[in-house]
Amino acid sequence: MVKNILVYEKDHMKTLPNITKNFQDWYNEIIYQAELVDQSPVRGSVVIRPYGYAVWELIKKDLNDRIVRTGHQNASFPLLIPESFLKREAAHVEGFAPELAVVTHAGGKKLEEPLIIRPTSETMIHHMFARWIKSWRDLPLKINQWANIVRWEKRTRPFLRTTEFFWQEGHTAHATYDEAHEEVLTMLNEYVDLAHSVLAIPVLTGLKSESEKFPGAEKTYTFEGFMPDGKALQMGTSHLLSQNFAKVFDMKFQDREEKLVYPYLTSWGTTTRLIGAVVMVHGDDKGLVFPPKVAPIQAVIVPILKKNADNQEVIQAAQAMADQLKADGIRVLVDADDTKTPGAKFYHWEMKGVPLRIEIGPRDLKESVAIVVDRLGLAKSTVPLDEMTQHVSQLLSTIQKTMLERATQKRDALWFKEAKLSEFGKKLQSQNGFYQTGWCGDAACEAQLKEYQATIRCLLDEKLFDQCFACTKPSKQDVLVAKAY
Repeated sequence: MVKNILVYEKDHMKTLPNITKNFQDWYNEIIYQAELVDQSPVRGSVVIRPYGYAVWELIKKDLNDRIVRTGHQNASFPLLIPESFLKREAAHVEGFAPELAVVTHAGGKKLEEPLIIRPTSETMIHHMFARWIKSWRDLPLKINQWANIVRWEKRTRPFLRTTEFFWQEGHTAHATYDEAHEEVLTMLNEYVDLAHSVLAIPVLTGLKSESEKFPGAEKTYTFEGFMPDGKALQMGTSHLLSQNFAKVFDMKFQDREEKLVYPYLTSWGTTTRLIGAVVMVHGDDKGLVFPPKVAPIQAVIVPILKKNADNQEVIQAAQAMADQLKADGIRVLVDADDTKTPGAKFYHWEMKGVPLRIEIGPRDLKESVAIVVDRLGLAKSTVPLDEMTQHVSQLLSTIQKTMLERATQKRDALWFKEAKLSEFGKKLQSQNGFYQTGWCGDAACEAQLKEYQATIRCLLDEKLFDQCFACTKPSKQDVLVAKAY
């Protein structure tokens, strides 16, 4: 079989760059070879192909179930936003101004007011909230939108940072500050559970610094993923907007004491960037490695076909096995293509990250067994056909759990604890990593990290260091410093 694999790789596939030595080239190559995306004629945008979009649909389904379960309703708002809406909140427009795409002409005429292609929907949704919220009885108002977004990025990379991308954005209004703050933390915790239990990615949560928080927010909480090359990835955020936008949009309601007051607002979201995180965290030199819960194909069945022979019995057995697995809710595909060797198929499906491969040939069929091989290399087992469904289900659960454990080990190996920038700054230049250190809270000290292309990813609850990383002042709390995508 090894010979077949090598021949197929040489003749039909470009060899993947070594993931350890050239992580960025590996990522850029695998997302195209594995048919997750293709290039588009629009600057900074990609076409998400069916295999890649299937991953997004699985993530979206799980997250949407969480959103609905926590009391939110889905709605849809316009793609185009009046320019004046963004200008109402100074910090908001300043934060997004460099990334805006603006429509100035339509219907052959110049528009009286330019329209912004939404970079986010706070302003449009808050305009509508102001129309809908009149009494305390209208609260809490909890809305979510699945949408596409446009931000004119200078440097783009598929899934991680593109001109156009897909996301969900939740927007809520509450009668009290405490209720709004609870909402922010509730959705942050849902994101964390999604990352851990579905994506098998360990994440860290915390507040963003003032310079890194969402434009116009009072507080921004983040959940940060840790990539194997030592860079951090902001996988999503949850914002306490408080009353800033409510005041800008004159959003008032009559409370229980019949006073006109402003509601407290939140927003939170995550994007197709999660697909990029899955690719980077779990991939290896063979290609993708998908956690079973987001794998478009959880098991591929490869009938071992003989040349110039009647293979119908083997193919029928493979299809019958697939039907049983499908009935148990397992996503399965039978690869009965007789123009490719088994080795070529093994290489192909390993590269595409399918968690399990099941092989069945004439000899196996006579013994009523099949061979099961997992993508992680945990085991190669001979399994009786009448036990296949139970075995596959259990093995998929084991793979899911093992992937989180392995990802956590990778993260911990790159997590360093250093007191002074003068020491770990040099390491950052030669060795990416996640550096826990102390900080006095001064923006001037934070700005020194730019020299090393690093930022404070989030503030930590833990306090190991008594002094700031950049000055001699006492540390208010520990922070996590890293380069980021």
